[in-house]
Amino acid sequence: MEWIERFNNVINYIEENLTQQIEYEEIAKIACCSSYHFQRMFAYMVGIPLSEYIRKRKISLAAVDLQSGEKVIDVAGKYGYNSPTAFNRAFQSIHGISPSAVKRGNVYVKSFPRLSFKLVVKGVEELNYRIETKEAFRIIGVSAPLSKELEKNFSVVPQMWQDCIDNGTLERLSKMVSASPSGLLGISVCNNEEQWKYYIAVASSKENPEFEEYMVPTTAWAIFPGSGTNQSVQELERRIYTEWLPASGYEYGNAPDIEVYINPDPKNTVFEVWVPVKKKA
Repeated sequence: MEWIERFNNVINYIEENLTQQIEYEEIAKIACCSSYHFQRMFAYMVGIPLSEYIRKRKISLAAVDLQSGEKVIDVAGKYGYNSPTAFNRAFQSIHGISPSAVKRGNVYVKSFPRLSFKLVVKGVEELNYRIETKEAFRIIGVSAPLSKELEKNFSVVPQMWQDCIDNGTLERLSKMVSASPSGLLGISVCNNEEQWKYYIAVASSKENPEFEEYMVPTTAWAIFPGSGTNQSVQELERRIYTEWLPASGYEYGNAPDIEVYINPDPKNTVFEVWVPVKKKA
């Protein structure tokens, strides 16, 4: 399948550039989707963020180089660390010992082999969805910039939602809904052309200078309903990216990801996950 080949091509690119600058834009080209979408799929399929995988591969090979007699300062520079201190910190976080201890010998280090993606049969449980083509629509709300490395955003989005609850933004936004999709929206605008942003917003034609606005482009959406806790959203998204998308006949479209919170109660959430899609050529 194409997506398996693309994922393995990305791994090849990473392996060939572990001692060089790994460009996330190049990863996006190889994967034929935005680097944001690739990182999300990677994290759900592998269980760790892409940036962590790259870091572990570098530090794994660094241990081999140290065992071969290379100097700590040379190995640090080889894998992109600007100072021995930063390299030492990263090395200890993974191996549990210092680089100098490896140089002295007679110690255990960890090995993190390169990944290889293969087809695995999944999806025994049904997954409900519908495809809907929707004209461009306007949202209003608040936003925060996102890092191109997905791992760095893990604390940004939850804190943003908490702040919006505490300062009354969610309550004010809920009164501004006047269009579909109806509900509070969590929108990740992470394509290859714009500054990455996360919006907490609503679909609305109303004006309010307090809020930013953004036009979600016309596209086709794969829409998945769900309910439960906030963890249920994450589990549904994992199944979408690891089970449905690879075998669906669709691939990512050039539009934001959207979470629609119809009932945002964290203990009894009713929601939809909107994934932008296009038919494979």
